[in-house]
Amino acid sequence: MHFEKIARLETTSGFCGLTTESLDVGLIARSFFPEECGATVTLDGYVRRFTRGRETLHLVYESYESMALKEMGKLIDEAAEHFDISKIVIIHRLGRLEIGETSVVISVSAPHRRAAFEACEWLITTLKQRVPIFKKEVYSDGEEWSPGERA
Repeated sequence: MHFEKIARLETTSGFCGLTTESLDVGLIARSFFPEECGATVTLDGYVRRFTRGRETLHLVYESYESMALKEMGKLIDEAAEHFDISKIVIIHRLGRLEIGETSVVISVSAPHRRAAFEACEWLITTLKQRVPIFKKEVYSDGEEWSPGERA
């Protein structure tokens, strides 16, 4: 994975990106080391075989890229305001993904682990609610566009 192949947006609290390339979770998680931090929590969201009892063959992610990047940047800024964290990286993959492939990586560094865990959970939940990234789930018995999570 090369960071130059990522459409990205930088904020004062981190960066976000979209790519069709495979995601290297370790590289993303360790892409920064704020000296004041004692913990980095990383979410590796990947394609599972079964969803609500249906066998998944693969997923397809599409996005309104410029709007998605802006919304992801807003999420980073909001998380920095509400949690005691230092840096955030969010990278989402687009295109066709097979079972086991990583679709999203969220990495949060903080002075203390609790804030990093809380921010990471808030970020993935809110990303699914607000960011215009659309997921088509292709099952063994059909396909459908997923509405994402709703609170």
